[in-house]
Amino acid sequence: MNLNKLSYLALPLVISLAGCSALQSTSNDVKATVVEPAPDAGFIQQPKRQTVHADLPFQKVWIKPGFNAAKYKEIIISPVNTQYMLEMDWMHSITGANILSDVKKDTADLAKYFQSQVIKDFEEDPNHRFTVIKFAAQHKQPALQLELALIEIDPSASVLHALSWAGPIGTGSAVGAVNQRRAAFEGRLRDKQTGEIVATFADRDMQDVGPIDLTRLTWYGPAKGIMNRWAKQFVQIANRKPGQVISDETAFTLRPF
Repeated sequence: MNLNKLSYLALPLVISLAGCSALQSTSNDVKATVVEPAPDAGFIQQPKRQTVHADLPFQKVWIKPGFNAAKYKEIIISPVNTQYMLEMDWMHSITGANILSDVKKDTADLAKYFQSQVIKDFEEDPNHRFTVIKFAAQHKQPALQLELALIEIDPSASVLHALSWAGPIGTGSAVGAVNQRRAAFEGRLRDKQTGEIVATFADRDMQDVGPIDLTRLTWYGPAKGIMNRWAKQFVQIANRKPGQVISDETAFTLRPF
């Protein structure tokens, strides 16, 4: 049975969200209080040297001392790694071969979507900060290579329930519904000429789910909305002026009942 067809089971839970209270956030400080960083997955080899940068929207950041981004004129967006996401516990709990196949296909499609969205946003950047290079052979000027890994996308509570993994949906399901609107990535920025890693960063973010939104009733829920925001933020950071703060401009809503 196709996992996406199970999404109709979420309708009662989603409709019930209409009566919940809301909290709007547009700042990195507020996000830090409601979205806990994801555990280090392993894509970044030295995660402990990452710290919080209040002027950036990502929860963990390391920038090589003396790194001068201004000298780079081109950027390569690598295919998005999904190795670490496929190791998530809930995926290992799926017993149906057809369902697991659907999840793996969706995961690969999401990785392609994330890469294409980042490429699109850089290509459509009105400031033309970087020329996007799709193949290494096109490299002519100093270039950076952006390497990304999806490390987490939480499935909807309704899908886990349908798979008999999450248990009955009861009074505690509200917290689960909030927690399962998250996605996380880890990223590396590499000097294409030397191969040296010049920056690393990681983020877990949350996306609002409206009371009735049938377009998001899939196992990966609002992940694409989160990826869209990350892609936008990459471009904003690339164009950032000294001292400028880049924050989560798109508000998310928590409905804790």
